[in-house]
Formats: sequence, C-alpha cells, structure tokens
Amino acid sequence: MTTELSDFEQNMRREIDAFMKPEKRPARKPPEALSGGTARPAGGDTSSDAFRTGHVVKLAVRTRQLEADTVFEHVSPSISRLEAQLEAEKAARQAGYPIIGHVIETRRL
Repeated sequence: MTTELSDFEQNMRREIDAFMKPEKRPARKPPEALSGGTARPAGGDTSSDAFRTGHVVKLAVRTRQLEADTVFEHVSPSISRLEAQLEAEKAARQAGYPIIGHVIETRRL
C-alpha cells in the first residue's frame, strides 16, 4: 500500500512539475498532424530527458452495426484519463467511425 501511495505521489509531482514548467517540455505536433489516424509520431524522441504528458487511448470502433471491431489509437496531451477518452471518441467519429464499441486500453505517456 505504501509503495502504491509513493508511486502515485511521484507521478503526481512529475505531472504538476511538467504543467507548471511548460518551457522544459519538447514541442509536440497536434494529433491531427500525425499520420494515419493514429496519433503516433513517425520518428519519436526516445531520449530520457524528453518528458511527455498525456495518454494513449485504444478504442474498438466500427463503421457498420454488424462489422468486426477495428482498433483506433489516439494520443491525447491531456493529463486527465476521462478527457483523453472523450477526445479519442471525438477523433474516431471525425475519422469516419460512427460506432464506438468500448475502450480497449488507456495508458500514460
């Protein structure tokens, strides 16, 4: 229990610091500018000093009622999990998937 609490405190401290000091964050492309409806950058920066906030949301989506589910992935810069999910659903509808089945996975960046 104490390790979960300390992990939570460390994560919150990192998110607050990243929010309070935006000049230290690297510039990011908006989700619409990324390729293929997914919000993954083609050549992402993997260095340890590039701290990113946000969530990656995977949704099960369909274009028709009796169609098999398709995975739609969206990267949101929001630190709120619920807001990231709502942004992903909106992006999926704009991409032409009117039926949102369920959330497959939500993970932090």
